[in-house]
Amino acid sequence: MSFKNLLVANRGEIAVRIFRLCREMGIGTIAVYSEADENAMHRRLADAAYPLGPAPAPESYLNIGRLVGVIEESGAEAVHPGYGFLSESAEFARAVVGSGATWVGPPPEAMETMGLKVRAKDLARRAGVPTVPGYDGENESEGRLAEEAEKIGYPVLVKASAGGGGRGMRMVSRPRDLPEAVRGAKREALSAFGDGSVFLEKFVERPRHVEVQVIGDDDGNVLHLYERECSIQRRHQKVVEEAPSPALGDGLRDAMCASAVRLAEEAGYRNAGTVEFLLDGEDFYFLEMNARLQVEHPVTECVTGLDLVRLQLSVAAGEPLPLSQEDVTLRGWAIEARIYAEGEDGLPAGGRLLAFAPPEGPGIRNDAGVEGGDEVPVFYDPMISKLVVSAPNRGMSVRRLRRALDDYTVLGAPTNLPLLKRIAGHAAFAEGEFATDFLERYLLAEAPAGLPVPEEALLLAAVGEVLLSRPAHDPFAAGPWRLLGAIGLRFRAGDEERLVELERGRSGGLRVRTEDREAAVGVLAVRDGEIHAVLDGNPVRFRVVEDGDRLLISLDGATHRLLRVPPPAADETGSTSEAGAGELVAPMPGTVVKMLVREGDEVRAGQPLLMLEAMKMEQPVAARRAGVVRSLPFGEGDLVPANAVLVEMEESTAIEEAER
Repeated sequence: MSFKNLLVANRGEIAVRIFRLCREMGIGTIAVYSEADENAMHRRLADAAYPLGPAPAPESYLNIGRLVGVIEESGAEAVHPGYGFLSESAEFARAVVGSGATWVGPPPEAMETMGLKVRAKDLARRAGVPTVPGYDGENESEGRLAEEAEKIGYPVLVKASAGGGGRGMRMVSRPRDLPEAVRGAKREALSAFGDGSVFLEKFVERPRHVEVQVIGDDDGNVLHLYERECSIQRRHQKVVEEAPSPALGDGLRDAMCASAVRLAEEAGYRNAGTVEFLLDGEDFYFLEMNARLQVEHPVTECVTGLDLVRLQLSVAAGEPLPLSQEDVTLRGWAIEARIYAEGEDGLPAGGRLLAFAPPEGPGIRNDAGVEGGDEVPVFYDPMISKLVVSAPNRGMSVRRLRRALDDYTVLGAPTNLPLLKRIAGHAAFAEGEFATDFLERYLLAEAPAGLPVPEEALLLAAVGEVLLSRPAHDPFAAGPWRLLGAIGLRFRAGDEERLVELERGRSGGLRVRTEDREAAVGVLAVRDGEIHAVLDGNPVRFRVVEDGDRLLISLDGATHRLLRVPPPAADETGSTSEAGAGELVAPMPGTVVKMLVREGDEVRAGQPLLMLEAMKMEQPVAARRAGVVRSLPFGEGDLVPANAVLVEMEESTAIEEAER
């Protein structure tokens, strides 16, 4: 059985990922979008698209009534919720079924059972799955919670019964801090989930976070697809995931996976879901179950060779699982890094992607919801893509991840690429020795203060600036540049103003220098905005884009921001004191963008003769006196140094008298 079409009640990279599979399977695709996503990639890829409403999620992607209206209007046969938004809403699942469409997800009853952590813990205990010591009774008075916390032993966690993602969670290490922690957790839980109930758990210090992927069908068959390691987190949000876990031996793996299957069977679960555990040495404890597809599902796909969304669609269509547990095997290693639009402080950031170029090559998968030129809205989760690498073993996967992050280019909106590079480059990560406090333990969450812009980035930014100022035709097609002498470009990097000088080298390339470094640069090609060059004999690839009065340069996976320092302004005549009689010279280094006269033309005093562009500002060069244009040493598109002679004039008193 197959669906004629499928509506994805979501946005971004998960919608794009599902649409691409549907296209492969011959299933029509239906997108929904808010006003903020009117030009989004998922809308562009879909066969049909329907507006939901204003940008805020409660008025669009969380609006069940509007979504059901679109389902009925579009004639959608099936609905996939993706993750986030309404993906774990039993109310939405029932509304989808009530509209006549098929829900691609678990039964609403199982979603309700697993959605409340207290109820899920009861179910886990019935299934013989270890749970963290704690208190989840109905009496949530501050006095009773204080008594139970003393029994459990500090430190304890106050946790919201509904929801997840670290919201409504407080760690308490002293009895006197418990009352305010409970009040704060309840307020946050009520605001985030509409349910302010909380419970207590023993705080497991420095645990690992390991989850098991399960999937079940309508016939009661439940399989596990092995585990994923999700310990590297920032503010309880996963950042890097991998499969399998480097912490599990075969015996522990079998026990954990068997526990996940028992829990899913006890819950009457079907379709895809994830059972999450805390790992404390050789002991593991049930944490929660996510009744949906997970963001990190691609690493499981890489190591099992199975397409989880394809399996989801098959189960939703009423088909039995096409494989047995013995058919599921682990092959190789995969690591996923989430690319977020955020600042170094970890706070979400929006903006236009002036350049977006994920790495490519063997063992590299990119699940992206954006392309270059797209706008990243500030209303939703800031994840814009996922980088997934796979290899035969973990060591090779780590090396591949490092190389891929070096090749990742995002310019415009800030991203967490610097953080991901710090994680991938750390020795403890390479050894697989980490826990949920990895970022805090090694002080990786914040960028080192006061890092200067590398000299190499300054040199290449100047080369890119020159290329940006050239006309549209390829400036290298006709051989060496017509570059006479040296030109200087000034940038502000942080609090420091830097001068970069360029001049033509003897071999036809460029000599580029700052006060601290000099290098030979040869530009080989410019492909799709990426500059391929050789720097002192070493190949480099980089991008330079304009962002107002700034230059953004992407090099080795890092983005550097340079402020252009305007050149000295020309005087009113467009000349300088160095000009000889009858000569007009360039008041600054720049490019001739427009010739307004030809040799032999008669011109009047003050008449503009050509337009010179420098640092993206145009300056007219005008005649100081009336006369005849004798020589024009440069043409349109030529790069000229400061004080180069632009126009040679033969002064004419006759023309001056005629003007009077």
